[in-house]
Amino acid sequence: MTIPVETFFLAPGGEGTLQQRIRSMVMEGILSNRFPAGARLPSSRKMADHLGVSRITVTLAYTELVASDYLVSRGRSGYFVSESAPRHPQFRLERAAPRPGPDWARAIGSRFSGGQETVTRPPDWRNYPFPFIYGQTDPRLFDHRNWRLCALRALSPQDFGAMALDQYDRDDPELVEVILRHILPRRGIRARPEQILVTMGAQNALWMAAEILLTQRRVAVHENPCYPEQRKILEYTRCTTVALDVDENGLDPDRLPERVDVVFTTASHQCPTNVTMPLDRRKRLIDLAARRGFILVEDDYEFEIPDARPPMPSLKAIDDSGVVVHVGSFSKSLFPGLRLGYLVADEAFIREARALRAMTLRHPPGHVQRTAAYFLAQGFYDSQVNRMARVFRERRAIMEAALARHGLLPERAKGRGGSSFWLQAPEGLDTAALARDLLDDGVVIEPGAAFFAEAGEGRRFFRVSYSSIDSARIEEGIDRIAAALRRSGHTAA
Repeated sequence: MTIPVETFFLAPGGEGTLQQRIRSMVMEGILSNRFPAGARLPSSRKMADHLGVSRITVTLAYTELVASDYLVSRGRSGYFVSESAPRHPQFRLERAAPRPGPDWARAIGSRFSGGQETVTRPPDWRNYPFPFIYGQTDPRLFDHRNWRLCALRALSPQDFGAMALDQYDRDDPELVEVILRHILPRRGIRARPEQILVTMGAQNALWMAAEILLTQRRVAVHENPCYPEQRKILEYTRCTTVALDVDENGLDPDRLPERVDVVFTTASHQCPTNVTMPLDRRKRLIDLAARRGFILVEDDYEFEIPDARPPMPSLKAIDDSGVVVHVGSFSKSLFPGLRLGYLVADEAFIREARALRAMTLRHPPGHVQRTAAYFLAQGFYDSQVNRMARVFRERRAIMEAALARHGLLPERAKGRGGSSFWLQAPEGLDTAALARDLLDDGVVIEPGAAFFAEAGEGRRFFRVSYSSIDSARIEEGIDRIAAALRRSGHTAA
């Protein structure tokens, strides 16, 4: 039988090249058993005319399907579905009348949804013309070509033999070595391989730190405001939590409660205010931790993002007592979907973290680790960071000027680090409502309530970032925010 050409169609807006989409279309028909073995496909010319594509595009798609054993070519007779093509199994089951399902409200023993507010954004935020979204990358700034080359190299027979194994609790030694030689020295950190663990991003690292260091009888201090998921992680350990308000210099060590077991801090760029903890406070914090016996968990994110001031050493760099657990990530400098980070700490802590990671997810994907290792080792990472730094400096200057023109200045005078601005709206304005109104203007901002231990504290705050918006759109986007404030009956503070 010949499969009717009308059976085939390309959905508008599909992902991938035309060749890839045609290949996927045919594969789907074979896998779903709609195209039986031995069935003849329409000729390349007929398929091309029907789909409105070039004949060579169809021919190349057919050729790849032959190479994958989905099709066979029989000379002038054309292309046929292979007898040995992969297929989904078919089951013949007699369907009984459905019975009542379980009472999931009763069956679920632990709940992780709901609860505290979190930062939300439209799923299609990239389609908005003015996405002032934090933590997302601009694809135009990424070195796609060299990342692809590194990924291909990581798939070579020489690498694949080691990469394809279940390494249980071990990391890729190539990545560990490049973190030791290229990444940690940027933060003034010296470490040994046994003091490093690769993680599935910073959040995974923070979760492991909380699981290892905290119990129901222990006390954890976190900054207020802070990374919302950090609070959630602490909440599920059932420890006692203390939200310590930050000031223009970040967390104040002298305001720590008398009893504390673990302090979580973002000293380099406080989340979300962007203030940087000065060196004297860092030394004081480490001194208190050493004398009083508590642990510091340092989330050292965005250290690569340029700032007008000289970079400050990480807490781990000046830790002479081993009290700091250092968390790092490649999410901001490469891309967040990579989900790759690392922990640096005393061997005793890393030993427990390695065992915990092995119990939950073994290790991060080997191919991802090896690709990142090659990308870093060959200097592509440094070029990537330098390129981002140039563009971000330009975007920051444009945004700062636009904000100043409307009187929308950063809430913290020293909050000038990172890739965003933390702003305070006029008295009486709920920025959650402002954010909803701005969506109609094509503008996406992040309301501040989710960052605070008490949501009411953050109703007047909001964050705007320039990491994923084009420089040419920043000024108009800020103009629209200012206009929305005026429409609401408020003016800039």
